[in-house]
Amino acid sequence: MLPKMARVLKVAAASAAGLFLRLRTPVSTVRTSASLSSHPGAGPVWNLGRLNHVAIAVPDLEKARAFYKNVLGAEVGEPVPLPEHGVSVVFVNLGNTKMELLHPLGSDSPIAGFLKKNKAGGMHHVCIEVDNINVAVMDLKEKKIRILSEEAKIGAHGKPVIFLHPGDCGGVLVELEQA
Repeated sequence: MLPKMARVLKVAAASAAGLFLRLRTPVSTVRTSASLSSHPGAGPVWNLGRLNHVAIAVPDLEKARAFYKNVLGAEVGEPVPLPEHGVSVVFVNLGNTKMELLHPLGSDSPIAGFLKKNKAGGMHHVCIEVDNINVAVMDLKEKKIRILSEEAKIGAHGKPVIFLHPGDCGGVLVELEQA
């Protein structure tokens, strides 16, 4: 009985390993400091950091701001116009991270286009910190990840940011921000 069970477990483990290899792609590889140091030929060294914020596009910035402040009791900042990005932003402090409320600043704002398709608003992007945005961008370009601008721009926190194409990131618009 035990030898038969051992064979069944070996076959199951081999099937799972094969499935894992088929599902694995270079984009979804999680890299840590330890894995980078153990693979010196892996390429440029950069580390993915913490979630900085989740951005929500809103059709009415004051209404959204009032909801988070007055209904949910969150610490909510003042609106800040960012003409170079075509948005006005309000940050909602959640302690361990933030939410960024986005509202179009002008008719050619990328958020205006998003709100045309999503009248009630909705999640727009996630922002993740990186320890070296320039090295991260070079590495991601080598891995054929599309970057949505030629170079990083200064974001709402006064730090360089860059956006990655959602088609290369599991359908999610990803913003990388220099930590």
